[in-house]
Amino acid sequence: MKNWIRLPNSEGNCISTPDGGSGQKLYQREVGRSGFRGPSAQIYHKHPPAGWSTFEGPLRPRAFTLGKLAAGPACPLQARRVLFNDAMEVRYWKTDSRMHALARNADGDMLLFVHEGAGELFCDYGHLSYCDGDYILLPRGTAWRVEPEGTCEFMMIEATGDAFGLPDPNNVPGGVSVDPMRFTLPSIDDAFRAQQDDAFWEIHIKRRGAISTLTYPYNPLDAAGWEGDLCVVKLNWRDLAQRRAPGQKVPPAAHCTFVSNNMSISTFVPKVGEGQSGMLRVPFYHSNEDVDEFVFYHRGEFFSRGDIKAGMATFHPSGFPHGPHPCSYQEKMIEAPVETDEVAVMIDSLAFLTVDETIPDGAEWKAYVKTWEKAQETL
Repeated sequence: MKNWIRLPNSEGNCISTPDGGSGQKLYQREVGRSGFRGPSAQIYHKHPPAGWSTFEGPLRPRAFTLGKLAAGPACPLQARRVLFNDAMEVRYWKTDSRMHALARNADGDMLLFVHEGAGELFCDYGHLSYCDGDYILLPRGTAWRVEPEGTCEFMMIEATGDAFGLPDPNNVPGGVSVDPMRFTLPSIDDAFRAQQDDAFWEIHIKRRGAISTLTYPYNPLDAAGWEGDLCVVKLNWRDLAQRRAPGQKVPPAAHCTFVSNNMSISTFVPKVGEGQSGMLRVPFYHSNEDVDEFVFYHRGEFFSRGDIKAGMATFHPSGFPHGPHPCSYQEKMIEAPVETDEVAVMIDSLAFLTVDETIPDGAEWKAYVKTWEKAQETL
């Protein structure tokens, strides 16, 4: 942890008035280091910080409709990759079929987020049921499989060569939102024992991105019991604590749910609109200078984004400011003190992320970068 140079100061007009209520419109942009856990500054601009007229080059923001990706494959370890770097990868898996082989990731911990559907998960530690909105943390080397009840869609986040843990409460403003007592653990119950048989079973193992196969003359998920402090755990976004008063502004880092050495995963849940009518609500314009940002939209109406629907994802590399779309700005972020119903999962990566360019063209919204253009006229 470096000793940041911090020189608290204030200069000029530092009142955000995007509606021009005090005479001159000013637009707040937060500039932050280390995922807003380091030093930060608020800069008050005369024009929208994301009000560019054109944007050229590979740095551009991008958006994807992950629900348009084809279903499958049978092995989740080979699901469609969305983006990656040496420290992580994100895949999207859609399935409606019971897994007839087990999966084991030897490359790192895996976090499943259930976007759609429900079903049963069986693993080395037992059995648990899952539903939409669940995070399921599978420690590195865990063998597992699912039996979906209909079509299920999962976002799969791998901490490559690493492990997921909880954020340090000393580094999160207001304390973390995760209560470990809310976690659900698998059970060695009747359903788990019933699936143990003497049929031939395969375990597909991913190591350095390649798949190896082990075949057993019995089901390897044959545990009769276990003890210790390492286990698969499950947490639903509905169980995340929100420690704040109505209308209180919440810093971005307060939403952090899981962390590894190179990334953090935050969960945005429904909240009352922040601030008074006529004042900008978060997420305001911001420049998260040390991290690339990937957001998956799970449910609800996303009050800072126009034309973004559940099942879509956006990618904002570090290096340029971004924030609310002009079409959402006045109606949803200033005039109405709305209560939001949005749920989204955000990944902040300290290492630069690469989009997997094999994603089909039909799954990417190519014009996304243009949604901020001519912002001045819109506002």
